[in-house]
Amino acid sequence: MNQSTLNRRLTQAIGIFFGMAIAVWVLRGFEILTSLPGGIILLLFALAIITAVISYVQKTWWRL
Repeated sequence: MNQSTLNRRLTQAIGIFFGMAIAVWVLRGFEILTSLPGGIILLLFALAIITAVISYVQKTWWRL
């Protein structure tokens, strides 16, 4: 797997995690997913941020 493929997959993962977190947050706001704990939303946002940091580090520091 070359650098551009890995970076593209990491960028897609960032979008997926942020999209899922926002969707869950909005559905909880509309009281559709009331049984879901708030920690799940924080976990999704944290995964998106961690993935973004890894993507940045892979693009700038790791020379594959």
